Amino acid sequence: MFIAMALLIILRLLDLQVLNTKYSLMADEQGKFRKVIYPDRGILYDRNGKAILRNTIIYDLMVTPSKLKGMNLDTAALCRILDIDTTEFRKRIVTAIIKNRSYRASVFEALLPPEKIARINESMYKFVPAFYLQERPIRDYPYNAGGNILGYLSEVDSSFIKHHESDGYQIGDYAGRTGLERSYEKVLMGQRGIEFWKRDNKNRLTGRFENGKYDTAAIAGKNLHLSLDINLQMLGEHLMENKIGAIVALDPKTGGVLAMVSSPTYNPALLAGAERRKHFSELFLDPRLPMINRTVNAYYSPGSTFKTLQALIGLQEGVITTSTRFLCTGAFYGCGKPMGCLDPGDFNLKGAIAVSCNTYFANVMQKVINNPEYGTVDSNLKVWDKYMYAFGLGHKLGIDIPTEKGGLIPTPRTYNRMYGEGHWNFCTFKSVSIGQGEVNVTPLQVANEMAYLANKGWYITPHLVDSIEGGDIYGMLDSFKTKHHPLSIPDTLFDAVHDGMQGVMETGTGSAAKVPGIVVCGKTGTVENYYKGVKQKSHAFFAAFAPRENPRIAIAVICENAGFGANSSAPIASLMIEQYLKDSIPEPDRKAKIETLAKLNLMPERIYEALRIRDSLRNAKNNLDNIEKGFIKTAKDTSDIEDDEAVSDSLYKLKNEPQKNVQNTSLPKKNENDVKENEKAILPENKKRIDTTHLIK
Repeated sequence: MFIAMALLIILRLLDLQVLNTKYSLMADEQGKFRKVIYPDRGILYDRNGKAILRNTIIYDLMVTPSKLKGMNLDTAALCRILDIDTTEFRKRIVTAIIKNRSYRASVFEALLPPEKIARINESMYKFVPAFYLQERPIRDYPYNAGGNILGYLSEVDSSFIKHHESDGYQIGDYAGRTGLERSYEKVLMGQRGIEFWKRDNKNRLTGRFENGKYDTAAIAGKNLHLSLDINLQMLGEHLMENKIGAIVALDPKTGGVLAMVSSPTYNPALLAGAERRKHFSELFLDPRLPMINRTVNAYYSPGSTFKTLQALIGLQEGVITTSTRFLCTGAFYGCGKPMGCLDPGDFNLKGAIAVSCNTYFANVMQKVINNPEYGTVDSNLKVWDKYMYAFGLGHKLGIDIPTEKGGLIPTPRTYNRMYGEGHWNFCTFKSVSIGQGEVNVTPLQVANEMAYLANKGWYITPHLVDSIEGGDIYGMLDSFKTKHHPLSIPDTLFDAVHDGMQGVMETGTGSAAKVPGIVVCGKTGTVENYYKGVKQKSHAFFAAFAPRENPRIAIAVICENAGFGANSSAPIASLMIEQYLKDSIPEPDRKAKIETLAKLNLMPERIYEALRIRDSLRNAKNNLDNIEKGFIKTAKDTSDIEDDEAVSDSLYKLKNEPQKNVQNTSLPKKNENDVKENEKAILPENKKRIDTTHLIK
């Protein structure tokens, strides 16, 4: 009997300790703590070696729901520290279980501010083992600039993991959602590490398990070196205050982006700290659309900046020469209904570019489209299309910003759909000859057009990242090393266009925007635009490159609804060119010009109207449906932002928070020198807004 009992005990011990791993795992789990070590993301440096995006440390509060069972948790104390109620506590636990199973650690509250960390540390013994603090590197922005370029991070959810299942993400990880953070996520993210710690019977960490024998080190992400000049970027953002529009500046020899300003913009640090979700929803729902990168997302008619390309096509096709003259008596009458021109006269090519004569370039395009060499109007338009595509228009250029749009160059198919096959000719789309009508471009494409002209027939795909430390193992930069030389156009023809563009700055429409001591080739543009059939105040466009010999910068500036380009966009470009080429703006009068332009309020009346609508609806909770169905869809469609839990989570909070009357105070008051036209809101109408005036730059 004793022998049988001994054998039974031995067999049971064998089962518990050798054959069955359940209790061994439970013992290990009780005595060990598995700590994830998140790596530092790669640092971003500007062209002069300044760190413009780096890392700092913050903490997440993590929870493992299964460990709450049988634990005498002081829930009330934790809720007081986190400033939540027990209902919210239970909701977060359920969410953690649904998202990540009960036995896995999930983020209970992300990115804790210092005061909460201090209070939790004082009482942490009350919350273990279910809760612990997880160290987390987050982004730090020393220059408070480039929000639309750099992008932001957010915690991955099940949907993100599903769409990126081969990349090894886990709940609790953060990933880039927009900008360079998204484009270069693969090299910026690094690799997670694991540390195993021993715990005593009171769940206190006592030391590394087996002296770190089983630990794996975190590997930091790779650093990126950009073509961006952060000083130039900050100047551009300052000059574009109180305006809606964009600036793109490129190095024509390399394709590197020197500055990329979308206005209004936002402080990128707002999307990195403890208040990230709150700020995200505020920015996302703002009628000024600060999160949209207008440099690559917004479409505009190029206006008279387009005439430089029309001249090049006319010269190359042989329908005009540099000495060809056209008489303008006040309008182009070649199609019956006159198309007005501001400066009557008898012009050759140089003079026509300098004064931006509509009649001249309508005649040029008419000759191109009716050229007997190619037979039909349809065939001639196809030839014209090939030129425009070669110049980089009508398609995405391939910049390393993930939301680039392609623009529109009309084709025979465009007009066949609009008017029917055989029912259109040049007079149907004569406005295209002066950069209006069915042609649409992005500011990036216009800047690249200037680089193409500056280089006399070639360009390199615009890009922000010049190099990746440790090597480009994924070939992410390969497309930025090739010269695109799509056409064989003699340098003499480019010289003729350059003569006209230099004339713009010396005696023509851009003479008020000269840069002291620098020969600039530029082109102004005043762009008509309509909304729901109602004519709006014209957009102000300016594009240029400098210096004429050995160009080092190509630039495009647009100010929406700002009127004549020479009054706003041109002087802004002038100061940007001077800052980059001289590395400073030394003359007092030029320095004073910076502040004058920065204070110039060109915010369209439609924006004020949208803000007034927002404020008037602040107390109407039922209008939150309009946010979800209307404005969010518009913002997502335009910015191509991936789904983010911050949107739905913030909307939930908005629906349940006490509503207050909010007064808009950030925009400067209009005066008699500002825009006076009563422009309709070019936005989804009557959408509820929350006050974001303190966020916008």
